[in-house]
Amino acid sequence: MSAKLTLKELPMEDWMAHLPCTLWDIPLCNLAIPGSHNAITYCLDMNDRSPVDLTQPDMLQKLDRYMKPLIRPFVYKWAVTQEHGIQQQLDCGVRYCDLRIAHRPTDTSTDLYFYHGVYTTVTVETVLTEIRAWLDTHPREVVILSFSHFLGLNHELHMLLITAIRAAFATKLCPKTESVTLRNLWAMGYQVIVSYEHKLASGQNDLWAHIPYWWANKCKAEALIQEFEHRKQHGRPGGFFVTGINLTEDLKYICSHPTESLKDLVTSTYPALLAWVREQSPGSKVGSLNIIAGDFISESQFVPSVVALNEKLLNDKMLNCSS
Repeated sequence: MSAKLTLKELPMEDWMAHLPCTLWDIPLCNLAIPGSHNAITYCLDMNDRSPVDLTQPDMLQKLDRYMKPLIRPFVYKWAVTQEHGIQQQLDCGVRYCDLRIAHRPTDTSTDLYFYHGVYTTVTVETVLTEIRAWLDTHPREVVILSFSHFLGLNHELHMLLITAIRAAFATKLCPKTESVTLRNLWAMGYQVIVSYEHKLASGQNDLWAHIPYWWANKCKAEALIQEFEHRKQHGRPGGFFVTGINLTEDLKYICSHPTESLKDLVTSTYPALLAWVREQSPGSKVGSLNIIAGDFISESQFVPSVVALNEKLLNDKMLNCSS
């Protein structure tokens, strides 16, 4: 990296490869890493025959069943959290993906999908293939994939999903015993860390435990920031963890803003949220942050702002090193 080039100016599609050598030996859990909250919502099923997912309140499911033309547009407006495909998100610099997995309740196949409000049209297997193809052309980038919020999966489907993950990434999967620094991962050819929120992960060397996700459950930026400042006082978790700057709207908010969408809410609050993000520091100290995840990650310089936080880890003097 040129001494005159700031981290915010790095090419985001391969920003890890361009980090200064001073950062190559810092554990990834102590770096600032941009993430995508509910990463696969760009392809929600717009077909009215698709049911709302089973995590939605009973009232919404009943209203959707009998008043679908009226209710469904609201569901879509507030369920989409990302507009770009997974490869485009990776090109933007995202290195953590929040993946929520479901089996459709009336589907007789073993196909798995993603969900948020409704189910996606794209299968999990398709997305894994796309991520693998992207990694093949970006050999020094590392992604963290968090599989969680499983809906409708029995033991057989979990095992099929784990098999699909292993088939897609093979030798790129980083085992839990490995030292997770860029220098070591590059040397070993590991590019994928899989977090799996299920008891099955405990007995699998290539499945990491669930990564804690700080969720403020607020619909206003000021309240979200206040919640995270309170949590920071108690210290960061050990290992990887996520601070989700994604806002959460409640039914009252949605009903009082009938012409708006989640994107409207996010774009109106990003200036305040990113101002707070730029004040944060990565590292192992109390109050440090690690992965920062958001909605509509291509908006408002979110990714470059997170990557630039790693400048705070740089020593005053660059260390001499070789590639």
